[in-house]
Amino acid sequence: MNPAQLREQIVGQSREFFALQHSPKAFVPGQSYIPVTTKVMDADDMASLIDASLDLWLTAGRYSKEFEAEIPKFFGRTNSGLLVNSGSSANLVAVSSLGSRLMRQFKMRPIEKGDEIITAAAGFPTTVNPILQNGWKPVFVDVDLKTLNALPEAIMAAKTSRTRAVVLAHTLGNPYQAKVLADWCAREDLYLVEDCCDALGATVEGQPVGSFGHYATLSFYPAHHITMGEGGAVIARDGKLRRVAESMRDWGRDCWCEPGQDNTCGKRFSQTLGQLPCGYDHKYTYSSIGYNLKVTDMQAAVGVSQLKKVARFVEARRANWKALHAGIQSSPKLREAFTPVEPTPGTEPSWFGFPIHCSESIDREKVVRQLEERKVGTRLVFAGNLTKQPAYEGADYRVHGSLQNSDFIMKQTFWIGVHPALTAAHLQYMLEQLEAVIPLSKK
Repeated sequence: MNPAQLREQIVGQSREFFALQHSPKAFVPGQSYIPVTTKVMDADDMASLIDASLDLWLTAGRYSKEFEAEIPKFFGRTNSGLLVNSGSSANLVAVSSLGSRLMRQFKMRPIEKGDEIITAAAGFPTTVNPILQNGWKPVFVDVDLKTLNALPEAIMAAKTSRTRAVVLAHTLGNPYQAKVLADWCAREDLYLVEDCCDALGATVEGQPVGSFGHYATLSFYPAHHITMGEGGAVIARDGKLRRVAESMRDWGRDCWCEPGQDNTCGKRFSQTLGQLPCGYDHKYTYSSIGYNLKVTDMQAAVGVSQLKKVARFVEARRANWKALHAGIQSSPKLREAFTPVEPTPGTEPSWFGFPIHCSESIDREKVVRQLEERKVGTRLVFAGNLTKQPAYEGADYRVHGSLQNSDFIMKQTFWIGVHPALTAAHLQYMLEQLEAVIPLSKK
């Protein structure tokens, strides 16, 4: 048996192993826990993972190249995808790239110390952290309770002469008005970064989220729309911005050679950059203060397989959201106690979860505790009002206007799952338990 035949046999047996070891378990109401998120994988994913592992190419390789070529297509882009090791790293790379010295090479003005970046107060820390880590000032604005997103008018009103960018997440897969913001940013000469980590497949006026900004970011953690275990991606608007982000991801180096390759530019020993000696090895010349945030090819192999399922996963999430929404609207008790978040007008969300506002008479903490006891998983809307988190005590930020809605979300809002592994039986049980906890949860 030659190596190719043996590889085929091993990969084939991995499919058999998946069927034996990882088949879905039957749902037992009241006994089976319903997680808010979970990975949905099949034998193809395992086969792809095993195939990549047999190469023993442990850093980025053939699968990484395939994934980076395919993922931009979901955003109407070409040749602009960049794999990183997490969604948090994607935000770090995208935001930090806006301050890179390389920006000047491409006739773009980098963000400088003390400049301001507008973002939402109700969100996830890793959308904000890179702003602070670069020495820039976050400017927090409130969000709309109906959609959980900052409204364009709030963003616009927060602008000052020091404002250089807007960095916003499409909250829980519900898009914000990205086209309006992108047009405004273009007029005002501001950068726009779209955090799409929860929103793969969502659209604004028929156009994919992530196609409006200078950079878009994605997460492939098991909780997200597709997974590769740990992983993320940066989608750049064009090749120049991708080049800047690649340097930021790859130690900050000026060289763009692929792993295992040398002298792609033909000038490895013939350039003078910075104050280095003439001919200093280009592979060890650094133009950005960067990191090493690459992935393994085994992670990318799982991602390549998962990409083929995006449409199905997104449709399942939308269908599950609609079922839960209809269930609440059809029950007078549920309508009185809970108000679901609604899609942003003119958009088609790719729901990450089913967010719910509790009425003022409801004790949110009792609700989520009792739902968990009844095996229904819950989560809060991430950090709530970020300015109330201990991590940001003493941080240099500015607040524009009231954050009353962010405070309300911090106290009265939670979400339950809509992931593709849910069945009609899961959804019915979740609705039944929401109704069951209402009498027990009065303040």
